[in-house]
Amino acid sequence: MDGTELARVMLRTVVGTTMIAHGVKHGRSLEGTAGWFESIGFAQSRAQARASAVVEVGAGAAMIAGAGTPLAGSAVVATMAVAARTVHAANGFFITSEGYEYVLNLATASVVISALGSGRWSVDGLVWGKGRGSGVRRAALAAGLGLAAASVQLAVFWRRPLPGR
Repeated sequence: MDGTELARVMLRTVVGTTMIAHGVKHGRSLEGTAGWFESIGFAQSRAQARASAVVEVGAGAAMIAGAGTPLAGSAVVATMAVAARTVHAANGFFITSEGYEYVLNLATASVVISALGSGRWSVDGLVWGKGRGSGVRRAALAAGLGLAAASVQLAVFWRRPLPGR
């Protein structure tokens, strides 16, 4: 057993499981999630809650399987970038103060997984072998597409809540 292959599986599994857990939590409490999204400034909060649940579960499952890994990584980056901008950035770094530490780590891990490739023990490994494109290109796809998607979602659906609300 190759240690690098095992490390890829472990990292994909931890990130993917975390995303699935968040998606399931959002899906089980759609009304509460919608209310929370509305409270932080999102329009169409029910649709946002449903989309959040679907994207998080789907990206997590794809990440665990190593299927379309740079695209799964971009979905994680997008989700974490939206969370960082709307909730965490104003609170500093540390998660103990609701800072961006946690979301930064999940997004970065997803870009790293994309750069390394999902490995031999993955759907991508079975389909593509050693991987398509360079690690730099896969990382750029995950980060760039994720940040672009987050920017579009924020521009279309989010309005910063007024102070005191």
